[in-house]
Amino acid sequence: MESKGGFTRSRPRRRPGALAVYGAAGALALAGLCAGAGAAESRGDRSACRAEACADDSSQKGSHPVAVQDDGVNVFVGGDFRVREGAAGAEGKVIVLGGFDMDKSGEGYRDAYRVGGAGPNARYRPEAGSDFMTVGADVAVAEGQRLLAEQDEVHGVVRYGGTLVGAVSPSAVHDPRAADSFRGIRERVEEASACYAYPEGRLREPTGTALDAGAATVFTGDGTSRLQVFNVDFDLSDTGGRPQRIVFREIPPEATVLVNVAGEDPVVDTYSGSLPDGLRGRLLWNFPDASTVHLKGSGQFQGSVMVGERDSVTRLSLPGTSGRLFTAGTLVHASEGGGGGQRIHAHPFEGDLPGCG
Repeated sequence: MESKGGFTRSRPRRRPGALAVYGAAGALALAGLCAGAGAAESRGDRSACRAEACADDSSQKGSHPVAVQDDGVNVFVGGDFRVREGAAGAEGKVIVLGGFDMDKSGEGYRDAYRVGGAGPNARYRPEAGSDFMTVGADVAVAEGQRLLAEQDEVHGVVRYGGTLVGAVSPSAVHDPRAADSFRGIRERVEEASACYAYPEGRLREPTGTALDAGAATVFTGDGTSRLQVFNVDFDLSDTGGRPQRIVFREIPPEATVLVNVAGEDPVVDTYSGSLPDGLRGRLLWNFPDASTVHLKGSGQFQGSVMVGERDSVTRLSLPGTSGRLFTAGTLVHASEGGGGGQRIHAHPFEGDLPGCG
């Protein structure tokens, strides 16, 4: 099946304006969300990490020694964040406007979920002593389990606005206004997701094609455009529901890649694949219409993810992701039979996304 961008908008949404997403201290978390008129507001800080710390990105996998202090928001959840089964952690700063609920069980079960630095090979993590996780409502950790904002000698803070049940280390900080400075991001994510897929209410013109070749989905660009746009109206999975490779071809060096994935119940089931050098930091997977997003498989999923519907649920069970993850809805981090150790790896987004006037 080949997609040249022939899908339609499944539900209306107001037209987006000029947008950018910032953390509380003004650090740009996901570059140029919809920087049309008023683009100067984006401040140009695309990488969301300190310039002097940004390291070479010659490898596409998220398994490097710590080299970069990353003070941008890596995971933004407009709804609730639920941890289930054997999921292990989320690197970088995590912002949840709703509640955080941790109740792990089953195959791959471990008693801890770590935020900030999610494992010994974390390449990006926040400044020691800063807020590693901010939760606007309640935090609930099941009996015998632990939410950890610490990695080796680096310790951070879990700040929450509602009630706390369960074990958090270091001790969590109660602040009724914990998430107030981040609440505007949810609407901006909604609008940006619509902007990237449907500028002026019409489907964005693709620059390349997406081909479902059975064992792989192959994205072929035009070889020249600085913004490579692909519109996908099929699930990224092999026949019979098996994982699929993801391949990009004819992508110019330094180009930003925007993949708009249509549908109310899209599935990405992958065992990874090769990317052109450095593309991970310039690749955005956008799900503008989805009620439920399924991200699963057996590989490290490369690139940032945006889910635009505030009533959506994103079910993430891949062994790892490498990029920003922004959803206006709810996130469920689980393992779903894939063993334990699933991690959301931090990686700044460094691409140049389109604007909406």
